[in-house]
Amino acid sequence: MAMNIVIAGAGDMGYHLAEQLSYDNKDITLIDTDREVLEYVASKLDVLTVQGDSTSFEVLQQANVERANMVLCVTTSEKTNIVTAVLAKQLGAKRVMARVRNHSYLNPENVNYFNNLGIDNLISPTMLCSREIFNMIENSSFTEVFDFGGGKLNIVGITLDQSNPLVNQRIMDTKTNPIFEDIRIIAILRDQKTIIPRGSTIIRNNDHVFFISNKKNTESIMEVLGQKKVTIKNVMIIGGDDMALTTALRLEDHFRVTLVNKDKERCKWLAENLSNTLVINGDYKNIELLVEEGLEQMDAFLALTESSETNIITSLTAKNHGVYKTIAHVDTREYIHISHSIGVDSLINKKLVAANEISRYLKKGTVDAVSGIYGVDAEFIQYSVCKTNRLVKKPLRELHFPDSAIVAGVIRGDKVFIPDGDFLLQMDDKAIVLALPEAKLPLEKLFH
Repeated sequence: MAMNIVIAGAGDMGYHLAEQLSYDNKDITLIDTDREVLEYVASKLDVLTVQGDSTSFEVLQQANVERANMVLCVTTSEKTNIVTAVLAKQLGAKRVMARVRNHSYLNPENVNYFNNLGIDNLISPTMLCSREIFNMIENSSFTEVFDFGGGKLNIVGITLDQSNPLVNQRIMDTKTNPIFEDIRIIAILRDQKTIIPRGSTIIRNNDHVFFISNKKNTESIMEVLGQKKVTIKNVMIIGGDDMALTTALRLEDHFRVTLVNKDKERCKWLAENLSNTLVINGDYKNIELLVEEGLEQMDAFLALTESSETNIITSLTAKNHGVYKTIAHVDTREYIHISHSIGVDSLINKKLVAANEISRYLKKGTVDAVSGIYGVDAEFIQYSVCKTNRLVKKPLRELHFPDSAIVAGVIRGDKVFIPDGDFLLQMDDKAIVLALPEAKLPLEKLFH
């Protein structure tokens, strides 16, 4: 039976979630007050639409929330989301999730109040993004960083150029290097296609390569790539909305942070709400101003304005001024594909980060975490082994894993393993699997 999902809010995030979930053969109903938006969505996606206010009983009943496995409340209004979630749960929805902006709601002691109202999960895309940005700065040599098991296992991505010692080598030839006992190449992105490498796969110039390792061997990857670790001290942020504020709050106790915003009143407010950040009022499109404010002394530049174009262009300019690490918030799908290839180091996308967080609750099998990769349809999924079935009776090579998936790592208590074909899973193991879309159903069956 297909899962029934109701999404309140057909804006950017609601649309993105509906699109992601419709790939997975789920029955989706979208609620929004704007008829034109719904007509556009219906012309693009295979979903049902209901026009109206999601805080109305009639509208929720029309959307059949009583039969919903999950109701996602992701309108731009926090109050609407909370009220919709509470009503949907009362009407019989199995699980409800609300998008919020107020960070104090997410304090562990406050989450209980929402649970008592029947809201199963609160989600703040900006909080999730700020956490991801912090990770990227901590591991600044890599484009992407995914951590699993509270950081026990790391997956990192980096683009290799002609000068890299691994380029033009077969994967099997890298095994002669003893470092490769503790790290492994688990995926290669080439021309927007995801390759799950075999021994005979040759690494090419411009490949974007993903490595997995335990935390202490992440530095060995730098060694293999012939790179020095750069420590980041000075960070410049441009922008001033919720995302810039949340990120500055998370970074300001660890780095020297400068935040540039063009709105004078907003700058006053930011200065009052940030304790260790230097807030500067000025036009961040004016590069001379950024240079005057110390752009060339910065180790990292975070472009978090509302405009993807501004973020990409200022990041490239920062790169030209010698800044080591640039991160751009990019909202537009078309740009996600090009920004890597034109030289922006790392991307952040609020919708994708939120969709990753939500989709782990929607997968069958016991899923602890999901991480999508920007601009690619592959994702990392962390499954728990919680039943004594064939998973624990046969080595990996005999489990008939789909070709479009690979077990990249396993966490067992405090130990981590980079498994080969002879590896045997055990009860309570956490298996981190890289999966292409066609592998999702077979994997759900295996881990169910």
